[in-house]
Amino acid sequence: MNNFIYHTPTKVFFGKKEEEKIGEILSAFHAHKILIHYGKNSIIKSGLLAKIKEGLKASNLSYFELGGVEPNPKLSLVLQGIKIVKENQIDFVLAIGGGSVIDSAKSICAGACVSFSPWLFSIGEKQPKESLPLGVILTLAASGSDMSNSCVITNEITKEKRGFTSEYNRPKFAILNPELTYTVSPYQTACGIVDIMMHTLERFISNSTETWITDEIAIGLLKAVYKAGEIVMNSPENYDARATLLWANSLSHNGLTSCGRDFVMSVHQLEHELSGMFDEVAHGAGLAILWPAWAKYAYPNAKDRFLKLSYEVLEIQPSNSVDEDILAGIHKLKSFFKSIGMPTSLREINVTEEDIQKLSINVTFEHKRILHDVIEIDEAMAYKIYSEAL
Repeated sequence: MNNFIYHTPTKVFFGKKEEEKIGEILSAFHAHKILIHYGKNSIIKSGLLAKIKEGLKASNLSYFELGGVEPNPKLSLVLQGIKIVKENQIDFVLAIGGGSVIDSAKSICAGACVSFSPWLFSIGEKQPKESLPLGVILTLAASGSDMSNSCVITNEITKEKRGFTSEYNRPKFAILNPELTYTVSPYQTACGIVDIMMHTLERFISNSTETWITDEIAIGLLKAVYKAGEIVMNSPENYDARATLLWANSLSHNGLTSCGRDFVMSVHQLEHELSGMFDEVAHGAGLAILWPAWAKYAYPNAKDRFLKLSYEVLEIQPSNSVDEDILAGIHKLKSFFKSIGMPTSLREINVTEEDIQKLSINVTFEHKRILHDVIEIDEAMAYKIYSEAL
């Protein structure tokens, strides 16, 4: 087990009607002027936005609004948010939505404290030294951004999707009411299930060894999400299944499932290029396509990890062949993705051979990086994985 620092400063308010305490919670964090940041129409139609505004008014808190966050959140909207924050001396940002809204808010919070574009954080030229405080009301179980230190933004001009990690990205609090996820569409629910599983799988399947406690936590989380995912797709208002997914969303990306381990999350990097180039591709859908293709090349270097996945999570019955058992597990997980409505090939989302060549170049930053994971991914290996996924 490697040395590690485990730090999760986000205060979680979990359960029914917790969002009704928003005024009280913000006041406890000494907020005065708040930017409410959200997506498009869903929280307006549901009445959630109106409820939050009433809560702020009841606590004598002033607020400004910025909606319009899209999947694969855009730098241009982040810059609008920074302008609003600076012009109105806003001291707290409240994100209402899923990972895209939260990441957009994180970039606003970091960018509001500097004189340059926060895109420089995303491409690694700068590191934040401070950030405005951020709170979250989560409406989608997926990205884990409500407790994570990561932030992923898309530059729509350059077609690049880049992420950066910083402890300043962690929200001060997160409100998680499973009932707020009841109305999430089946497709977005499925995307979230995949994202949660991948956040844990990409930490679990690595070169690190002797991390027994972390491994058991990861396996338990994967089993719970696999079971809850099947239930939710058939019974979208099953509270316990929704609650399981919502809490797993947070635990899968707050560092718990990687304590003592090295990890790279290569599939996420491969997917960022995909949804950066094709804005209409949801992150979870891209992961569902790419993970099985990556796994077929990666498993020979991590057979013990893949066997645990096959036997303990996917309940594959052992045969006389380790390789067959691993491949059966990969196939079963791919079939699960398909059963919940996810695409499982790049052709399904209209990616071509020509696109694969460009993706392979982009993911290596035009030959400037190699992803040192269970397998090393250079342009040639990236091309193989994208081609397998085609």
